[in-house]
Amino acid sequence: REFPPYSYVTGRFPHPVRDPDGHSHNEPPLVPPSVDPKRWQTLREYLWGCDLFNHGYYWEAHEAWEGVWHACGRRGVTADFLKGLIKLAAAGVKCREQRPDGVRRHAARAAALFEQVGRQVADRNYMGMSLADLIETARTIQGDPPTPPAEPSAVDVVLSAQLLPKQ
Repeated sequence: REFPPYSYVTGRFPHPVRDPDGHSHNEPPLVPPSVDPKRWQTLREYLWGCDLFNHGYYWEAHEAWEGVWHACGRRGVTADFLKGLIKLAAAGVKCREQRPDGVRRHAARAAALFEQVGRQVADRNYMGMSLADLIETARTIQGDPPTPPAEPSAVDVVLSAQLLPKQ
């Protein structure tokens, strides 16, 4: 897939869905029919969310993962894991909006969710990602929110974290 022309930031760009000039206006959300965390490699929206996040499209990653979160019923271990990713993406949005308190709040919630998942699963990896690395990333962002560029562009990678699910 091609990346959108901009990563949404409130007040800086048209809302992707609601505004007729938005990059995703009139596009139906892509929701997987089911979610099997053991077959995460087949979850295109989950992987698309990772790509979006890694390239600075935090709002868009949030939306992609939210569709997967809805598909898994919004409850349970997989839902908590996805909600942690959603919160991490929200921290990126708040960073781009220059709202460090929001960055801290969302990163703290992401870390807590990843810790909760870690207490519920035997494996230290979930859906291809190291829970320990995700917790460390979220706690680092919480403790020292990144400073966005002085001259923001259409897409800024403001979080140094790279989410790379491993086979």
